[in-house]
Amino acid sequence: MLSDEELLKLSFKDLIDMGVCPTCLDKRTNHGFFGDDSKLKTYEDEDIECLFVANPRAEGHMMLSTKQHFHELSEAPDFLNEKLIRFAKVYMKIIKEVYGCERVYLCTMSDGPMNHYHIQLIPRYAYEERGSKNFVKPRKEYVFDEKKFNFVKKMIYDLSKDIK
Repeated sequence: MLSDEELLKLSFKDLIDMGVCPTCLDKRTNHGFFGDDSKLKTYEDEDIECLFVANPRAEGHMMLSTKQHFHELSEAPDFLNEKLIRFAKVYMKIIKEVYGCERVYLCTMSDGPMNHYHIQLIPRYAYEERGSKNFVKPRKEYVFDEKKFNFVKKMIYDLSKDIK
């Protein structure tokens, strides 16, 4: 078995192929795999964390993840899935308001034997074609927008007491 230090040198694909969850490795090593997420994370509590995607498919693309490792939605306890959906619903409204998109698509992505279960919220803008191709739009580099980030973070914290 490789040490965490050795695992951190491997690629995302290599880790998953070896049966190592990159998200769990990142948590275990204080963000040693994905790096500092302070300009991504908008909410965190004992069960979940919510953040902008570091390589988004659209501006405003977010991810909601369980803290405990589950492979997919069917493995997570109902209370946790219900909580994620409640938060996703509120985030969808916030993303539409802050980013001015027409729709926000919700999907779960857990590809590979050891990937960490999470929900993705992918905005679609009025100028974009409708349909499932939005789930596979080319990824871009995340651009930190302090004003929008702080607005989203404030809105979710103000509303979080009502969604728990």
